[in-house]
Amino acid sequence: MSRILIIDDEPAIADTLAYVLRSEGHLVRHVKDAAGALNVLQEDPPDLALVDVGLPDLSGFELVRRIRAFSMLPVIFLTARSDEIDRVTGFELGADDYVVKPFSPREVAGRVRAILRRAGAATAPQSAPTAEFRVIEPEARIEYRGQTLALTRFEYRLLLHLLRAPRRVFSREQLLDAVWGNERDSTDRTVDTHIKTLRAKLRDVAPDADPIQTHRGLGYSVQP
Repeated sequence: MSRILIIDDEPAIADTLAYVLRSEGHLVRHVKDAAGALNVLQEDPPDLALVDVGLPDLSGFELVRRIRAFSMLPVIFLTARSDEIDRVTGFELGADDYVVKPFSPREVAGRVRAILRRAGAATAPQSAPTAEFRVIEPEARIEYRGQTLALTRFEYRLLLHLLRAPRRVFSREQLLDAVWGNERDSTDRTVDTHIKTLRAKLRDVAPDADPIQTHRGLGYSVQP
């Protein structure tokens, strides 16, 4: 049973979504604006938020930008705008999905299930099986040789996935599926770019070490 927060000022949409999600066993809470959402997120954090881009007091984009200052909460944007720039903005803010109105509530429920499955898989272990790294999952934080790494949302997910199975080689396709999921604009180059930035941050801590290994034609692994 997961807790879902709907942030939308259109009662008809919110009520329909809430009905479908409750029928699947979720606990659902609805607020109409960003102010109410921030209060709920601080007092009783949900497992996932459905965020309307066009809120009355603050844009959904700005709301999620503020949420990212203190939480890695999974987010699905709901919007009437289908412009590519809006989708790109949403994903750059760390959204897990982006749904354009009008939509099928059942489809949204399916996307919620998929994201919650990924989030649940990503939070199973509480520490990585290597002395170099320490994972503090309730805070979405990874330490390397005693220093906290300043990671973006997807850098965190990527490193966490590699740390789950030290020495295992993951293909780019496997990493795309595990880390980016439904984000259709992601490519092999997306993985390579994030590996490059991760390596730079690890080198800032330990210049002579390179725990992320490239296996040409195969993919990447962590070699503690």
